[in-house]
Amino acid sequence: MTRKETVDEFDKNGFEILKDVFPPERCDALAGELSAMHHQRTKSAKTRLGGVRNLLRLLPRINDVANSSEIMDVLKKHLTKPAFPVRALFFDKTADANWRVAWHQDLTIAVAERIETPEFEAWSIKEEIHHVHPPTRILEGMATVRLHLDDCHAQNGALKVIPGSHLEGKLNASQIKDRLENGNACVCEVPKGGAMLMRPLLLHASSPAENPSHRRVLHIEYATDELPNGLRWFERQ
Repeated sequence: MTRKETVDEFDKNGFEILKDVFPPERCDALAGELSAMHHQRTKSAKTRLGGVRNLLRLLPRINDVANSSEIMDVLKKHLTKPAFPVRALFFDKTADANWRVAWHQDLTIAVAERIETPEFEAWSIKEEIHHVHPPTRILEGMATVRLHLDDCHAQNGALKVIPGSHLEGKLNASQIKDRLENGNACVCEVPKGGAMLMRPLLLHASSPAENPSHRRVLHIEYATDELPNGLRWFERQ
């Protein structure tokens, strides 16, 4: 498949599953380090956390992963503009943290400070960091790489998506309901060391794991443009 065909297919579906992005031993090293951090933060919080935010700031190693040739090569093949990492999170679905995620789009970005700006709405604070809903054009220029550090299948909470739903812009609850009634959901099973590349506006969800085991995912968000009016991506290095 040519680069143009790859870009066109990704733009059409809003996602692609890629195998053998990282070797198993590198996944194991990452999983061990991230799991240790996750455990320590959960212990400090005295409650079971589903993941860890702000990893580009917390662990320099994650910057190396986010800017690695393996992931950058994937982005170059699927995007028309150079991309840079702006946020990284770690998720682990286990028997102790076996949550359900309803159908939604990823509409929020993290920024360094609150600066009132036209079309930037729904400001909030999560873990002392400012978050906001940017205009659709910002989200349309973004892509997420979900690097799987364990095998991910339907029985342990694999992501479900509605192919092509990212092409319809931001959807409200009624529109999401209509889209689910008229769209065919796809379960995205990804092997260890593989990755799922997706657009933030792609409708996605996940079910609780039927057989809970580690389902560790390093979730890295990329942008292709800087923000306007002095706004800055919080984790932009």
